[in-house]
Amino acid sequence: MSAPTPDGPQPEGRGLQPPAFGQPSPALIARADRGYARFLAVQAPAADPGDHAQDADAAGAR
Repeated sequence: MSAPTPDGPQPEGRGLQPPAFGQPSPALIARADRGYARFLAVQAPAADPGDHAQDADAAGAR
């Protein structure tokens, strides 16, 4: 025996997904903003090569 066939299409429901599926929560956005601000606040070291004598070693090896 088989189950009876419904007369019309089944109504579309949410299923197992929450209503805001695929949208980040405000707490997650705030955390990402704080992390990005901290990333931007980090200063890179100065580009001054100092007295490492790297150029002198390369010139003497030629």
